Amino acid sequence: MEEGPGRAIWIRMGVMVAFLVVAIVVQEIVTSSEPPGIDVTGGETVSELFADQRSGEMVTVDGTVERTLADDNEGSRHQRFIIRLANGLTLLVAHNLDLAERVPLEVGDNVRIRGEYEWNPQGGVLHWTHHDPVGQREGGWIEHAGERYR
Repeated sequence: MEEGPGRAIWIRMGVMVAFLVVAIVVQEIVTSSEPPGIDVTGGETVSELFADQRSGEMVTVDGTVERTLADDNEGSRHQRFIIRLANGLTLLVAHNLDLAERVPLEVGDNVRIRGEYEWNPQGGVLHWTHHDPVGQREGGWIEHAGERYR
């Protein structure tokens, strides 16, 4: 190729295309660095909260119902079930039935849940999966089969 203005334009275009390709690759790496199905406020994963034995963070997770348990009827009534996340961690979900509707679940169902994470040695508990009846804090929810329960 000849020297001159035409060559400079081709070089600039090549550099721009290379920059665009690198930007796309970096974006793909950044967005896929977290295990699928975990979106935690503040950018931390449930795995990190578990490893750090931290509690009190609102999280959103995708999981599969591994086991349904009997309701907890002491104090406020809670629907209880265990979900498994894509990273293998299991969480007990305690869904307040005095504040939200029961979720019709079966083993193997997929759910998306927003709730408050509380650490325990078995993986943790998600609670506050309902609206705040006094409107002073963020509420949670459970999505199942196209319905949102809050």
